[in-house]
Amino acid sequence: MLAYILRRLLLIVPTLFGIMVVNFAIVQVVPGGPVEQVIAQLTGQGGAATSRISRASSDLAPGAPSRAGGDEQSRYRGAQGLDPEFIKSLERQYGLDKPAGERFWLMMKSYVAFDFGESYFRGRPVIDVVLEKMPVSISLGVWTTLLTYLISIPLGIAKARRDGTPFDVWTSAAIIVGYAVPSFLFAVLLIVVFAGGTYLDWFPLRGLTSDNWESLSWPARIADYFWHITLPVIAMSIGGFATLTMLTKNSFLDQINQQYVTTARSKGLAERRVLYGHVFRNAMLIVIAGFPGAFLSILFTSSLLIEVVFSLDGLGLLGFEAALNRDYPIMFGTLFFFSLLGLLMKLIGDITYTIVDPRIDFERRGA
Repeated sequence: MLAYILRRLLLIVPTLFGIMVVNFAIVQVVPGGPVEQVIAQLTGQGGAATSRISRASSDLAPGAPSRAGGDEQSRYRGAQGLDPEFIKSLERQYGLDKPAGERFWLMMKSYVAFDFGESYFRGRPVIDVVLEKMPVSISLGVWTTLLTYLISIPLGIAKARRDGTPFDVWTSAAIIVGYAVPSFLFAVLLIVVFAGGTYLDWFPLRGLTSDNWESLSWPARIADYFWHITLPVIAMSIGGFATLTMLTKNSFLDQINQQYVTTARSKGLAERRVLYGHVFRNAMLIVIAGFPGAFLSILFTSSLLIEVVFSLDGLGLLGFEAALNRDYPIMFGTLFFFSLLGLLMKLIGDITYTIVDPRIDFERRGA
C-alpha cells in the first residue's frame, strides 16, 4: 500500500502540471485580459474597477502626454488614443511584458513555494483573500455534506429494506421532485417563505453572523451562526439527496441479493445482524469512499448561486469575480491549490476504500 501511495503522490506532479498548462494556454487566447479591463474602465466602456490605474499612471514620466495620436496602433481593443508608455506600464505591472513561456515558468516556480502573488484588482495577497473567503465555503461545504450523508444513507437503507412498498414509491417521488428543483430556485423559495419574503420572517437573509456577533456570549454566537446557515445549507443539500439516496439503496439491494446474505439468514442470524454486520460494510464501500470527493465538489463548485442569493461572500463568488475581471493571480492561484487538493482527495478516497474493506489491495490489482 505504501508503494501505491508513493506512486500516486508522484503522479500528482505531472497531472497538476498538465492542468496548469492547459488552463494557462486557454487564457492566452481568451480576449479581455487585465490590461483591457483597465482600458475599458478608462475609456468608459465598463470593466472591473481597479486600484492599480493610479499606480500605472504614476509610472509615466512627468509631463508625459496622456493621449497619443488617434492613429496609434495597439493590440488592445479600445487602446487607440492612449499613450503607448501608459500601456507598457500596465503590462509591466501585470507581468504581461514577458513572453508567455517565461510568465508560466515564473508562476509555477512561485506556486511550488505556495507564493500565489497579489490580486490585480484587490491589491492584496491571493492567499489572504482566499483565507478571508474560506470560512463561508467551508461552512457551506461541511454542513451540506454532513446533512446530505446523515439523511441519505439511513433513507437509502430504509428504501432498500422496503423496496417496492408505498414508502419506497412515495419517498422516490419526493426525492425526484427535490432533485428536479435547482438549488438556487429552492433558495429563493426558502427566502420567500421563511426569510421575510412574503410569509414568515424566521431566518436572516444576509451573512453568516449578525452584526453584533462579537458582543454575544459563546452559546449565543453558536446559535446565531446556525440561525444564519440553516437556509443556505438546506438549499444546497436538496439536490444532493437524490443521487446519494439512490446510490445507497441500489448498493444495499445488490448486496442483499448476494448468496452470502442468504447463507447468513439460513444460519438463523437476526435480520439486523445480517444487515449491519455483513451487508453494511460491502454496500457502503462506494458511498463512504466517495465522501472526500463529494465534500470537495460541494465546497468549491456548488455554492456560487447560493452565495449570491444569500449574500455570502465565499470562494464561489470570489472565483466568479476573478474570472469576470481577469484577475489571473486569483484564477491560477486558486486553480493550483484546489486542483492539488482535489488530487489528494482522490488518493484519500482510495485509502478509504481499503479502510472500509481491507480485502481491497491496490498493490495486488496492479493499481
